[in-house]
Amino acid sequence: MKIIQIKTVKFNSIEYMKTVELRDKILRKPLGLKFSSEQLEKEFSDIHITSFIDKDIIGCLILSPIDKNTIQMRQVAIDDNYQGEQIGTTMVKYSEEYAKKYGYKKIILHSREVSVGFYKKLDYNIIGDRFIEIGLQHWIMEKRL
Repeated sequence: MKIIQIKTVKFNSIEYMKTVELRDKILRKPLGLKFSSEQLEKEFSDIHITSFIDKDIIGCLILSPIDKNTIQMRQVAIDDNYQGEQIGTTMVKYSEEYAKKYGYKKIILHSREVSVGFYKKLDYNIIGDRFIEIGLQHWIMEKRL
């Protein structure tokens, strides 16, 4: 059985660059989008959470502090070969514990329409109206910690 490890990685580290590749493959390329260097530079102060099996990165997400009480989860990506194996659920729960540990009271996120059910199962609630982001329908969702 393969052991899955979840940990934070440093911005601009080799592991971070691998998360950029994974996010590009899963979230950007299918939409014909690419990361700009300006977009990536803004991730300097974010928290980068990554799932590994051995040295292979199989999932990642970013936590971006909004204010002292609120943090935004974004760029959740799981390698195609591991989708449906609870990696995303495990990473979200890890992120919630991480946020609580550092005093955050709420996580918000912009969920693509196809992911709303996933987040609802994890007790996230839709707030506000549907909107378009990167050409796709999204919902703002939140969870109080």
